[in-house]
Amino acid sequence: MDINQIYNLFLLHPTITTDSRNCPEGAIFFALKGANFNGNKFAKETIEKGCSYAFVDEAEYADEKQIFYVPNCLTTLQQLATKHRMSLNTPIIGVTGTNGKTTTKELIASVLKQKYNILYTQGNLNNHIGVPTTLLQLKKEHEIAIIEMGANHPGEIKTLVNIARPNYGIITNVGKAHIEGFGSFEGVINTKCELYDFLKDNNGQAFVNHGNEILTGKATEKNISTIPYGKGSNIDAEILSSDPFLAIQWKDYKIQTQLIGRYNFENIVAAIAIGKQFQVADEQIVKAIENYTPTNNRSQFKKTEQNELIIDAYNANPTSMNASLDNFILIQKSDKAVILGDMKELGVVSETEHQKVADKLENSSINEILLIGPNFAKTNCPKAKKFNDVVALNQYLSNSPIKGKLILVKGSNSMKLIECVNLL
Repeated sequence: MDINQIYNLFLLHPTITTDSRNCPEGAIFFALKGANFNGNKFAKETIEKGCSYAFVDEAEYADEKQIFYVPNCLTTLQQLATKHRMSLNTPIIGVTGTNGKTTTKELIASVLKQKYNILYTQGNLNNHIGVPTTLLQLKKEHEIAIIEMGANHPGEIKTLVNIARPNYGIITNVGKAHIEGFGSFEGVINTKCELYDFLKDNNGQAFVNHGNEILTGKATEKNISTIPYGKGSNIDAEILSSDPFLAIQWKDYKIQTQLIGRYNFENIVAAIAIGKQFQVADEQIVKAIENYTPTNNRSQFKKTEQNELIIDAYNANPTSMNASLDNFILIQKSDKAVILGDMKELGVVSETEHQKVADKLENSSINEILLIGPNFAKTNCPKAKKFNDVVALNQYLSNSPIKGKLILVKGSNSMKLIECVNLL
Protein backbone atom coordinates (compact mmCIF):
# COMPACT_ATOMS: atom_id res chain seq x y z
CA MET A 1 0.00 0.00 0.00
CA ASP A 2 1.56 3.31 -1.06
CA ILE A 3 1.33 6.63 0.77
CA ASN A 4 -1.53 7.90 -1.44
CA GLN A 5 -3.63 4.84 -0.62
CA ILE A 6 -2.80 5.20 3.06
CA TYR A 7 -3.79 8.86 2.93
CA ASN A 8 -7.14 8.03 1.33
CA LEU A 9 -7.71 5.56 4.16
CA PHE A 10 -6.80 8.24 6.70
CA LEU A 11 -9.32 10.68 5.19
CA LEU A 12 -12.03 8.12 5.94
CA HIS A 13 -10.61 7.31 9.39
CA PRO A 14 -8.88 10.50 10.59
CA THR A 15 -7.93 9.34 14.08
CA ILE A 16 -4.42 7.99 14.62
CA THR A 17 -3.12 6.04 17.59
CA THR A 18 0.30 4.61 18.37
CA ASP A 19 -0.75 3.27 21.78
CA SER A 20 -2.44 -0.13 21.84
CA ARG A 21 -4.03 0.83 25.17
CA ASN A 22 -5.84 3.72 23.50
CA CYS A 23 -7.95 2.51 20.59
CA PRO A 24 -10.77 4.90 19.67
CA GLU A 25 -13.51 3.39 17.53
CA GLY A 26 -12.54 3.57 13.85
CA ALA A 27 -8.96 4.70 14.48
CA ILE A 28 -5.82 3.64 12.58
CA PHE A 29 -3.03 2.09 14.65
CA PHE A 30 0.64 2.47 13.74
CA ALA A 31 2.83 -0.19 15.31
CA LEU A 32 5.91 1.64 16.53
CA LYS A 33 8.94 0.09 18.19
CA GLY A 34 11.07 1.22 21.10
CA ALA A 35 13.82 -0.14 23.28
CA ASN A 36 11.30 -1.93 25.47
CA PHE A 37 8.25 -2.45 23.27
CA ASN A 38 7.16 -3.72 19.88
CA GLY A 39 3.80 -2.41 18.69
CA ASN A 40 3.59 -5.08 15.99
CA LYS A 41 2.70 -7.64 18.62
CA PHE A 42 -0.43 -5.70 19.57
CA ALA A 43 -1.81 -4.93 16.11
CA LYS A 44 -4.45 -7.64 16.17
CA GLU A 45 -5.49 -6.60 19.66
CA THR A 46 -6.07 -3.00 18.51
CA ILE A 47 -8.48 -4.22 15.82
CA GLU A 48 -10.36 -6.21 18.44
CA LYS A 49 -10.53 -3.08 20.62
CA GLY A 50 -12.14 -0.98 17.89
CA CYS A 51 -9.47 0.25 15.47
CA SER A 52 -10.52 -0.06 11.83
CA TYR A 53 -7.01 -0.58 10.50
CA ALA A 54 -3.45 -1.13 11.66
CA PHE A 55 -0.06 -0.78 10.01
CA VAL A 56 2.84 -3.06 10.93
CA ASP A 57 6.42 -3.36 9.72
CA GLU A 58 6.88 -7.03 10.56
CA ALA A 59 5.12 -9.04 7.84
CA GLU A 60 4.12 -11.92 10.10
CA TYR A 61 1.57 -9.69 11.86
CA ALA A 62 -0.15 -8.49 8.67
CA ASP A 63 -3.34 -10.02 7.26
CA GLU A 64 -3.68 -7.47 4.38
CA LYS A 65 -7.36 -7.06 5.25
CA GLN A 66 -7.29 -4.74 8.23
CA ILE A 67 -3.63 -5.06 9.18
CA PHE A 68 -1.27 -3.92 6.43
CA TYR A 69 2.48 -4.25 6.07
CA VAL A 70 4.71 -1.22 5.39
CA PRO A 71 8.54 -1.23 5.41
CA ASN A 72 8.77 1.17 8.37
CA CYS A 73 5.81 2.33 10.47
CA LEU A 74 7.49 5.43 11.86
CA THR A 75 8.59 6.64 8.42
CA THR A 76 5.11 5.96 7.05
CA LEU A 77 3.53 7.91 9.92
CA GLN A 78 5.84 10.85 9.22
CA GLN A 79 5.19 10.76 5.46
CA LEU A 80 1.45 10.64 6.10
CA ALA A 81 1.69 13.67 8.38
CA THR A 82 3.61 15.67 5.77
CA LYS A 83 1.15 14.75 3.02
CA HIS A 84 -1.76 15.80 5.22
CA ARG A 85 -0.04 19.05 6.21
CA MET A 86 0.65 19.90 2.55
CA SER A 87 -2.89 19.04 1.46
CA LEU A 88 -4.39 21.56 3.90
CA ASN A 89 -1.69 24.22 3.45
CA THR A 90 -2.34 25.64 6.94
CA PRO A 91 0.22 28.28 8.00
CA ILE A 92 2.56 26.62 10.49
CA ILE A 93 4.80 28.23 13.10
CA GLY A 94 7.70 26.02 14.20
CA VAL A 95 9.01 26.60 17.73
CA THR A 96 12.33 25.30 19.01
CA GLY A 97 15.10 26.38 21.39
CA THR A 98 17.07 25.15 24.38
CA ASN A 99 14.87 26.71 27.05
CA GLY A 100 11.40 28.18 27.08
CA LYS A 101 10.04 26.57 23.93
CA THR A 102 7.04 24.96 25.63
CA THR A 103 6.15 28.11 27.58
CA THR A 104 6.64 30.23 24.44
CA LYS A 105 4.47 27.86 22.45
CA GLU A 106 1.74 28.05 25.11
CA LEU A 107 1.92 31.86 25.18
CA ILE A 108 1.76 32.08 21.38
CA ALA A 109 -1.25 29.76 21.42
CA SER A 110 -2.94 31.85 24.12
CA VAL A 111 -2.45 34.99 22.01
CA LEU A 112 -3.49 33.55 18.64
CA LYS A 113 -6.56 31.86 20.15
CA GLN A 114 -7.97 35.34 20.65
CA LYS A 115 -8.57 35.63 16.91
CA TYR A 116 -8.03 32.25 15.24
CA ASN A 117 -9.01 28.61 15.37
CA ILE A 118 -5.63 27.04 16.06
CA LEU A 119 -3.96 23.68 16.56
CA TYR A 120 -0.91 23.51 18.78
CA THR A 121 1.36 20.89 20.29
CA GLN A 122 -0.08 19.50 23.51
CA GLY A 123 2.34 19.23 26.41
CA ASN A 124 5.79 18.64 25.02
CA LEU A 125 4.96 16.11 22.28
CA ASN A 126 7.75 17.64 20.26
CA ASN A 127 9.77 14.70 18.91
CA HIS A 128 9.79 12.48 15.80
CA ILE A 129 6.52 10.86 16.97
CA GLY A 130 4.81 13.82 18.63
CA VAL A 131 5.23 16.17 15.66
CA PRO A 132 3.58 13.89 13.08
CA THR A 133 0.77 12.82 15.42
CA THR A 134 0.03 16.50 16.13
CA LEU A 135 0.01 17.36 12.41
CA LEU A 136 -2.42 14.53 11.75
CA GLN A 137 -4.93 16.31 14.00
CA LEU A 138 -5.08 19.26 11.58
CA LYS A 139 -8.56 20.01 10.30
CA LYS A 140 -9.75 22.29 7.50
CA GLU A 141 -11.15 24.69 10.08
CA HIS A 142 -7.74 25.26 11.70
CA GLU A 143 -6.38 28.62 10.57
CA ILE A 144 -2.88 28.37 12.13
CA ALA A 145 -0.84 25.56 13.69
CA ILE A 146 1.94 25.96 16.26
CA ILE A 147 4.32 23.00 16.27
CA GLU A 148 6.94 22.61 18.99
CA MET A 149 10.16 20.83 18.01
CA GLY A 150 12.73 19.39 20.41
CA ALA A 151 16.12 17.80 19.84
CA ASN A 152 19.01 16.25 21.72
CA HIS A 153 21.13 15.13 18.76
CA PRO A 154 22.38 16.80 15.54
CA GLY A 155 20.00 16.52 12.60
CA GLU A 156 16.83 16.12 14.66
CA ILE A 157 15.44 19.60 13.93
CA LYS A 158 16.15 19.04 10.24
CA THR A 159 14.06 15.85 10.39
CA LEU A 160 11.19 17.61 12.16
CA VAL A 161 11.06 20.67 9.89
CA ASN A 162 10.99 18.40 6.86
CA ILE A 163 7.95 16.69 8.37
CA ALA A 164 6.11 19.85 9.48
CA ARG A 165 7.37 22.21 6.75
CA PRO A 166 6.78 25.43 8.73
CA ASN A 167 6.13 28.79 7.08
CA TYR A 168 7.39 30.66 10.14
CA GLY A 169 9.85 29.72 12.84
CA ILE A 170 11.23 30.88 16.14
CA ILE A 171 14.28 29.74 18.10
CA THR A 172 13.66 30.91 21.67
CA ASN A 173 17.35 30.74 22.62
CA VAL A 174 20.38 28.45 22.58
CA GLY A 175 21.96 27.18 25.77
CA LYS A 176 23.99 24.40 27.35
CA ALA A 177 21.73 21.35 27.25
CA HIS A 178 22.09 17.79 25.97
CA ILE A 179 25.80 18.44 25.45
CA GLU A 180 26.35 14.71 25.64
CA GLY A 181 24.21 14.27 22.51
CA PHE A 182 25.23 17.40 20.63
CA GLY A 183 28.93 17.10 21.39
CA SER A 184 29.43 20.80 22.11
CA PHE A 185 27.64 24.11 22.56
CA GLU A 186 28.34 24.82 18.88
CA GLY A 187 26.53 21.57 18.11
CA VAL A 188 23.49 22.88 20.00
CA ILE A 189 23.52 26.11 17.98
CA ASN A 190 23.90 24.37 14.63
CA THR A 191 21.09 21.93 15.34
CA LYS A 192 18.60 24.58 16.44
CA CYS A 193 19.53 26.64 13.37
CA GLU A 194 18.44 23.80 11.11
CA LEU A 195 15.08 25.57 11.46
CA TYR A 196 16.62 28.69 9.91
CA ASP A 197 18.09 26.59 7.09
CA PHE A 198 14.67 25.21 6.20
CA LEU A 199 13.03 28.64 6.28
CA LYS A 200 15.78 30.05 4.04
CA ASP A 201 15.38 27.24 1.50
CA ASN A 202 11.57 27.45 1.50
CA ASN A 203 10.96 31.20 1.56
CA GLY A 204 9.82 31.19 5.17
CA GLN A 205 10.27 33.86 7.82
CA ALA A 206 11.95 33.68 11.23
CA PHE A 207 11.00 35.63 14.33
CA VAL A 208 14.40 36.64 15.70
CA ASN A 209 15.17 38.12 19.11
CA HIS A 210 17.46 41.07 18.38
CA GLY A 211 18.68 40.94 21.95
CA ASN A 212 20.28 37.55 21.27
CA GLU A 213 23.59 38.07 19.49
CA ILE A 214 24.03 34.41 18.56
CA LEU A 215 20.63 34.10 16.88
CA THR A 216 20.82 37.51 15.23
CA GLY A 217 24.25 36.61 13.88
CA LYS A 218 23.08 33.25 12.56
CA ALA A 219 20.01 34.79 10.90
CA THR A 220 22.22 37.38 9.21
CA GLU A 221 24.79 34.76 8.19
CA LYS A 222 22.09 32.60 6.61
CA ASN A 223 20.44 35.64 5.01
CA ILE A 224 16.93 34.60 5.97
CA SER A 225 13.84 36.80 6.00
CA THR A 226 13.31 37.93 9.60
CA ILE A 227 10.65 39.51 11.76
CA PRO A 228 12.62 41.14 14.59
CA TYR A 229 11.49 41.50 18.17
CA GLY A 230 13.10 42.46 21.46
CA LYS A 231 15.92 44.90 22.13
CA GLY A 232 16.41 47.44 19.36
CA SER A 233 13.29 46.42 17.41
CA ASN A 234 9.81 47.88 17.03
CA ILE A 235 8.42 45.22 19.36
CA ASP A 236 10.04 45.58 22.73
CA ALA A 237 9.04 45.88 26.37
CA GLU A 238 10.65 46.28 29.77
CA ILE A 239 10.49 44.41 33.06
CA LEU A 240 8.72 46.28 35.84
CA SER A 241 9.05 43.66 38.57
CA SER A 242 9.48 39.94 39.22
CA ASP A 243 8.79 39.45 42.89
CA PRO A 244 7.83 36.71 42.29
CA PHE A 245 5.41 37.24 39.37
CA LEU A 246 6.69 38.95 36.27
CA ALA A 247 5.18 42.31 35.34
CA ILE A 248 6.18 44.09 32.15
CA GLN A 249 5.51 47.36 30.38
CA TRP A 250 4.58 47.16 26.69
CA LYS A 251 3.48 50.35 24.96
CA ASP A 252 0.96 51.90 27.40
CA TYR A 253 0.08 48.55 28.96
CA LYS A 254 1.30 47.22 32.27
CA ILE A 255 1.01 43.45 31.87
CA GLN A 256 0.78 41.53 35.15
CA THR A 257 1.57 37.91 34.34
CA GLN A 258 1.13 34.72 36.29
CA LEU A 259 4.63 33.59 35.33
CA ILE A 260 7.59 33.36 37.69
CA GLY A 261 11.02 34.44 36.52
CA ARG A 262 12.67 37.23 34.56
CA TYR A 263 13.79 34.56 32.09
CA ASN A 264 10.18 34.40 30.84
CA PHE A 265 10.39 38.02 29.63
CA GLU A 266 11.76 37.05 26.21
CA ASN A 267 9.10 34.34 25.84
CA ILE A 268 6.38 36.93 26.42
CA VAL A 269 7.86 39.43 23.95
CA ALA A 270 8.05 36.64 21.36
CA ALA A 271 4.34 35.94 21.82
CA ILE A 272 3.58 39.65 21.46
CA ALA A 273 5.59 39.79 18.21
CA ILE A 274 3.78 36.81 16.74
CA GLY A 275 0.42 38.21 17.80
CA LYS A 276 1.23 41.48 16.05
CA GLN A 277 2.36 39.67 12.90
CA PHE A 278 -1.03 37.95 12.74
CA GLN A 279 -2.99 41.14 13.47
CA VAL A 280 -4.25 40.26 16.93
CA ALA A 281 -5.45 43.46 18.67
CA ASP A 282 -3.19 44.87 21.39
CA GLU A 283 -5.90 44.51 24.05
CA GLN A 284 -6.39 40.86 23.14
CA ILE A 285 -2.64 40.21 23.31
CA VAL A 286 -2.48 41.73 26.80
CA LYS A 287 -5.53 39.78 27.96
CA ALA A 288 -4.09 36.49 26.64
CA ILE A 289 -0.75 36.95 28.37
CA GLU A 290 -2.29 38.04 31.67
CA ASN A 291 -4.68 35.08 31.67
CA TYR A 292 -2.06 32.45 30.86
CA THR A 293 -1.42 30.23 33.87
CA PRO A 294 1.37 27.63 33.69
CA THR A 295 0.22 24.16 34.72
CA ASN A 296 3.07 22.01 33.43
CA ASN A 297 5.65 22.22 36.25
CA ARG A 298 7.37 25.06 34.41
CA SER A 299 7.68 28.30 36.40
CA GLN A 300 4.55 27.23 38.26
CA PHE A 301 3.64 28.90 41.56
CA LYS A 302 1.89 26.90 44.25
CA LYS A 303 0.90 27.93 47.76
CA THR A 304 0.59 25.14 50.31
CA GLU A 305 -0.34 25.19 53.99
CA GLN A 306 3.36 25.26 54.91
CA ASN A 307 5.20 27.09 52.11
CA GLU A 308 5.16 28.90 48.80
CA LEU A 309 6.64 26.90 45.94
CA ILE A 310 8.15 27.75 42.58
CA ILE A 311 7.97 24.45 40.71
CA ASP A 312 10.25 24.21 37.69
CA ALA A 313 10.85 20.48 37.82
CA TYR A 314 10.28 19.46 34.23
CA ASN A 315 13.72 20.16 32.86
CA ALA A 316 17.12 21.45 33.90
CA ASN A 317 20.34 22.38 32.16
CA PRO A 318 23.08 24.86 33.10
CA THR A 319 21.44 27.76 31.26
CA SER A 320 17.98 27.29 32.74
CA MET A 321 19.29 26.33 36.19
CA ASN A 322 21.41 29.48 36.47
CA ALA A 323 18.60 31.67 35.13
CA SER A 324 16.19 30.22 37.70
CA LEU A 325 18.66 30.66 40.54
CA ASP A 326 19.59 34.21 39.53
CA ASN A 327 15.92 35.13 39.52
CA PHE A 328 15.26 33.32 42.81
CA ILE A 329 18.15 35.07 44.55
CA LEU A 330 16.73 38.47 43.52
CA ILE A 331 13.31 37.78 45.06
CA GLN A 332 12.95 39.87 48.22
CA LYS A 333 12.10 37.25 50.82
CA SER A 334 14.17 36.36 53.85
CA ASP A 335 13.34 32.67 54.29
CA LYS A 336 14.18 30.83 51.08
CA ALA A 337 15.11 27.24 50.27
CA VAL A 338 16.12 25.38 47.13
CA ILE A 339 15.61 21.75 46.22
CA LEU A 340 17.71 21.04 43.14
CA GLY A 341 18.12 17.81 41.21
CA ASP A 342 20.89 16.72 38.86
CA MET A 343 21.14 18.15 35.36
CA LYS A 344 21.32 15.23 32.92
CA GLU A 345 23.01 14.58 29.55
CA LEU A 346 25.88 17.03 30.07
CA GLY A 347 28.68 14.61 29.23
CA VAL A 348 32.21 15.83 29.92
CA VAL A 349 31.07 19.23 31.24
CA SER A 350 28.77 17.72 33.88
CA GLU A 351 31.15 17.96 36.85
CA THR A 352 32.14 21.55 36.03
CA GLU A 353 28.59 22.77 35.51
CA HIS A 354 27.26 21.17 38.70
CA GLN A 355 30.09 22.74 40.68
CA LYS A 356 29.32 26.17 39.21
CA VAL A 357 25.76 25.83 40.54
CA ALA A 358 27.09 24.69 43.91
CA ASP A 359 29.40 27.71 44.06
CA LYS A 360 26.53 30.06 43.29
CA LEU A 361 24.47 28.51 46.09
CA GLU A 362 27.38 28.62 48.55
CA ASN A 363 27.84 32.34 47.91
CA SER A 364 24.13 33.17 48.09
CA SER A 365 21.94 34.18 51.02
CA ILE A 366 19.68 31.13 50.57
CA ASN A 367 19.55 29.54 54.00
CA GLU A 368 18.42 26.00 53.16
CA ILE A 369 19.93 24.04 50.27
CA LEU A 370 18.95 20.46 49.40
CA LEU A 371 20.76 18.80 46.48
CA ILE A 372 19.63 15.53 44.95
CA GLY A 373 21.48 13.08 42.74
CA PRO A 374 24.95 11.60 42.14
CA ASN A 375 26.22 14.62 40.18
CA PHE A 376 25.43 17.12 42.91
CA ALA A 377 26.80 14.62 45.45
CA LYS A 378 30.29 15.16 43.98
CA THR A 379 30.18 18.93 44.41
CA ASN A 380 31.84 20.93 47.14
CA CYS A 381 28.99 22.80 48.84
CA PRO A 382 29.32 22.81 52.66
CA LYS A 383 25.99 24.62 53.13
CA ALA A 384 24.03 21.88 51.36
CA LYS A 385 22.33 18.71 52.51
CA LYS A 386 22.72 16.00 49.85
CA PHE A 387 20.53 13.05 48.93
CA ASN A 388 21.00 10.19 46.49
CA ASP A 389 17.48 10.40 45.10
CA VAL A 390 13.98 11.72 45.72
CA VAL A 391 13.16 8.73 47.95
CA ALA A 392 15.91 9.71 50.37
CA LEU A 393 14.82 13.35 50.12
CA ASN A 394 11.24 12.45 50.97
CA GLN A 395 12.36 10.48 54.03
CA TYR A 396 14.21 13.57 55.24
CA LEU A 397 11.27 15.89 54.55
CA SER A 398 8.92 13.57 56.41
CA ASN A 399 11.12 13.74 59.51
CA SER A 400 12.24 17.36 59.15
CA PRO A 401 9.46 19.29 57.43
CA ILE A 402 10.23 22.67 55.88
CA LYS A 403 7.83 25.44 56.91
CA GLY A 404 7.36 29.12 56.23
CA LYS A 405 9.68 29.37 53.23
CA LEU A 406 9.67 30.24 49.57
CA ILE A 407 11.08 27.13 47.89
CA LEU A 408 12.48 26.67 44.37
CA VAL A 409 12.13 23.08 43.14
CA LYS A 410 14.14 22.45 39.98
CA GLY A 411 15.83 19.51 38.28
CA SER A 412 15.73 17.25 35.25
CA ASN A 413 12.41 15.44 34.86
CA SER A 414 14.07 12.05 35.41
CA MET A 415 14.99 13.14 38.95
CA LYS A 416 11.24 12.99 39.77
CA LEU A 417 11.36 15.98 42.10
CA ILE A 418 7.66 16.51 41.54
CA GLU A 419 7.22 13.58 43.97
CA CYS A 420 8.46 15.73 46.87
CA VAL A 421 5.93 18.54 46.38
CA ASN A 422 3.24 16.90 48.53
CA LEU A 423 5.63 17.04 51.49
CA LEU A 424 6.20 20.76 51.12
